[in-house]
Amino acid sequence: MGRAQRGADHPAETRPGSARRRPLRRTAQLAGLALLVVPLTTGCSVEEVLRFGWPVGITPQAEAMRELWTWSAVAALVVGAVTWGAMLWAIAFHRKRKGDVDPPRQTQYNLPLEITFTVIPTIIVAVLFAFTVNVQNYVDTDSPEPDVRVDVTAFQWNWEFGYPETQAPDGQPVSTLGTTDTIPLLVLPTGRTIEFTQSSNDVIHSFFVPEFLFKRDVFPMPEVNDQDNVWQIDGIDREGAFVGRCAELCGAYHSMMNFEVRAISPELYDQWLGLRQQTNPITNAPYTAGEALEQLGCGQLCTPQAYTTYPFTTDRTQRSASLPVTSGS
Repeated sequence: MGRAQRGADHPAETRPGSARRRPLRRTAQLAGLALLVVPLTTGCSVEEVLRFGWPVGITPQAEAMRELWTWSAVAALVVGAVTWGAMLWAIAFHRKRKGDVDPPRQTQYNLPLEITFTVIPTIIVAVLFAFTVNVQNYVDTDSPEPDVRVDVTAFQWNWEFGYPETQAPDGQPVSTLGTTDTIPLLVLPTGRTIEFTQSSNDVIHSFFVPEFLFKRDVFPMPEVNDQDNVWQIDGIDREGAFVGRCAELCGAYHSMMNFEVRAISPELYDQWLGLRQQTNPITNAPYTAGEALEQLGCGQLCTPQAYTTYPFTTDRTQRSASLPVTSGS
């Protein structure tokens, strides 16, 4: 018999490598199973998982930024998995074992390995930088002929939105002015290129619609402050009402400086803009933003008051918010 027979009778015990591989294989299988089970048991779709917490946007620019975030996160996970795998491999197969006299084989001062560990991260950073610049350039690109132009004027502590290519019955461009008791409605069409020109009447504010996924600082005298105050979005992808905010601490009532974007179809938008340039026969005054929306009769989307946010009182003696909401001007 001898050694050969004993090896045949006890093949597993005489192969130390196979004994070490089984726990590692089992761990890898459990990890893979967890990656499949967790998204399914939490009710998340593949798209939601691949967002990695990134919010849902409503513009092409927002989607471009979301894709950059998704693939950056995927690349980071791949790099992390390779790094973790290399660490576990070194721990499992190059540790000092019981009974060993000599330390594990050392690989310091390995020039090819050090060059590899320098070149690969450099390539990763360069690729990430290139994709980031590409998306940033797209977000900042302006079309020479936008479909809609809107003037955004910020002041303590509200907003005015003007449509410079229109004319109200009083001869001035159509505009919507927010007040202490009125949330201003910024009515915009879906599917059209929109250009915003912004300025401030006093301090620095910031125009922020979370669903646009980026904000723009609003400077006083932007031409003097060397600010590019004109920017565009390629369009709004879906109808809806979206709260807008000032994202720059601008004074005592900064947190109350909200507005509402009301995105409607291009056909409804054209009708709304036409009404804004007419006189309301009931009030004998130009249609307000809310009155014009109400005339369209398109359900909640044409509600004359903001419904994603509401005005706050500026009376310092009151402790609670003012709940009533009046129609947009």
